[in-house]
Amino acid sequence: MEASVCTQDVEAGSVWSHSCTLDDLLATYVLDPAAGACLESGPGWTRRWKTVWRASQAEVTCPVQDLAVFPVLASVPVRGFTWRARQRHRPGLAYTLTTGRMHGFESLAERRLLLALDFLDGVEEVLSQPFRLKFITVEGAKDHTPDFLVLLPGTAVLVDVRPGHLIKDKDLVKFAAAERAAAAAGWRYLVVTGWRRHVTAGLDALSARRRPMADRLGLHGELLGLVAERPRRFGELVEETSLPAVARAHALHLLWHRRLAVDLAQPLGDAAWVYPVGGRDG
Repeated sequence: MEASVCTQDVEAGSVWSHSCTLDDLLATYVLDPAAGACLESGPGWTRRWKTVWRASQAEVTCPVQDLAVFPVLASVPVRGFTWRARQRHRPGLAYTLTTGRMHGFESLAERRLLLALDFLDGVEEVLSQPFRLKFITVEGAKDHTPDFLVLLPGTAVLVDVRPGHLIKDKDLVKFAAAERAAAAAGWRYLVVTGWRRHVTAGLDALSARRRPMADRLGLHGELLGLVAERPRRFGELVEETSLPAVARAHALHLLWHRRLAVDLAQPLGDAAWVYPVGGRDG
């Protein structure tokens, strides 16, 4: 049976590439509070609920009450990423510039999240399949493995990724348990069910030029100078440089690295307006 979830794609409002957060990029999703009604909540539940991590080829158990002080960076994915013929999901490895290494994902939806995390400012580390949560409900013991743990300065965000139309009733209980465990650790919890319109296409286009680029022709200065004079449409901007064919790639690079700004809620093409960072008039 498919669960009833509260999810809404927010169409109104701009998503400025130079200052957006993960919340700005995501379709709105609110976990139904009733989903956690069956969870154990009596005294000592944080001691009885456990997290199982993998480190140095061994499993390490940590009560939820100690989750905030667990050395998460010493861990590896608690579950492996496997490939086989005729499987219905699409696992793989994705490189992120932020961490400088490959990260496992179990679906294309998870890969899109990894790309967004690589684009966002402030992400320090991303851990795939970080731990297995063992929790207790009125029906007995259950377990759940969240998809990602995202480390931010001084805090963290625990994330599950599931397209809204695929969420079942049993998933809602697992999400509620993960949310409660994250709150006990002082972390935030998110369920990623979808994205704002045009965001994923825009990030995919920008990511093609996210790696370091040598600017021997001085095109970065030209592009920044032109936009500083006044906002320009992307096609017009590159055409006004000394070498438009090359400037196009450098403009994407500057947008990815937040040195230029664009509204990601609009299609990213030659008609898109490009702004100086911090400037949104025009």
